[in-house]
Amino acid sequence: MIRLRTDGPIARLLLDRALKRNAMTTAMFEALPGLVAEAVADPAVRVIVLQSNRAGIFCAGADIAEMSSHANDPAWRQANEAAISRAQFELARAEKPVIALIDGDCVGGGCGLALACDIRVATARARFGITPAKLGLVYPLHDTKLLVDLIGPGQAKRMLFTAGLLDAAEALRIGLIDLLADDADELIDAIVTNSAHSTRWSKAMIRRILDGQAHDDEATRAIFTQAFTGPDFTEGVAAFLGKRPARFE
Repeated sequence: MIRLRTDGPIARLLLDRALKRNAMTTAMFEALPGLVAEAVADPAVRVIVLQSNRAGIFCAGADIAEMSSHANDPAWRQANEAAISRAQFELARAEKPVIALIDGDCVGGGCGLALACDIRVATARARFGITPAKLGLVYPLHDTKLLVDLIGPGQAKRMLFTAGLLDAAEALRIGLIDLLADDADELIDAIVTNSAHSTRWSKAMIRRILDGQAHDDEATRAIFTQAFTGPDFTEGVAAFLGKRPARFE
């Protein structure tokens, strides 16, 4: 199962199926978008963290037993693919920053969830792999694009063709993760202290670029210019001139 736990400005999406190494069922993928939407709708939440409810585990991927038992059911396969795609889409396009905190193995569909997050923080015992080649399967195009966007086509081919596991140091070297740390507290604190308006629209701008936009349009120009009349700009300037920390609402 997946649970949402909110503590002030931090909403945690907790993968909570430890006996199966958090292997993702279709029902778990289907539950994720609603929990993301709940966190986004909470005005107190400034950052969303995807992590395991138990240390030493992140996600072993999709539930292979479930996949095997429904392999000959076209309706199930279609529902499963739609659930995975929507879960990743909602993580990637949530209006608030999403951090994956990875402690332990992050494989297959679990790696796909991490790829959809904005920033990946891993502990030294994390391992990463994308293993459909071991099962005669094909990684979906959306998942593959997320991977290529992060590490480039060469390293993406290496991961997909070999289906091997990378340790955390190698994952950091190739850009699969962004930070190697025991926790994400310092990163989270930096994000929640800054303007939520800025982080929201910075994420939106980067998503436009990743989706292929290369030049400003009327909408992006409006986002840029309207920020100058917003309350966060007023507070940011007052804090700067007053030599004090900003207090963004």
